[in-house]
Amino acid sequence: MRPERPGPGQESVWDYPRPPGVELSSKLVTVVLGGEQVCRTTRAWRVLETSHPPVWYLPREDWVDGALAAAGGSSYCEWKGVASYLDVLGGGVRAERAAWTYPEPVPAYAGLKDAVAVYPAAMDACTVDGELVRPQDGGFYGGWVTDDVVGPFKGAPGTLGW
Repeated sequence: MRPERPGPGQESVWDYPRPPGVELSSKLVTVVLGGEQVCRTTRAWRVLETSHPPVWYLPREDWVDGALAAAGGSSYCEWKGVASYLDVLGGGVRAERAAWTYPEPVPAYAGLKDAVAVYPAAMDACTVDGELVRPQDGGFYGGWVTDDVVGPFKGAPGTLGW
């Protein structure tokens, strides 16, 4: 594995910290499901972790009413704590367990409390400042690939041991 060299206006995921950093962004972020815009915000958090494209966490209050429903199950992140899963609903479509949130994150990630992350592959579209997001490879990670980040990214076959 050899990190790509970032060009002007780009950042390398290999320069991201571990444990992950959190950065507030004022970029316009949208999520569309079933042809309906279910979230629009300029107050998103980017979680930046070595080898991963950013995961965007969107304030719950910026989601359309009824677009999020509790789903079964939970998972544990060694950095952020216990995550709860959510179904995303829009335009008559229900994407099961397509989003997650940290109702009580550990103190270092308190800003993420009740913010919602979504798997972009499960949505019709996710955009950042009008750019269509490409999902991180693999079904486990929820990173958002945009032109301003370079990899290679964890998630593709053969990358689990990175």
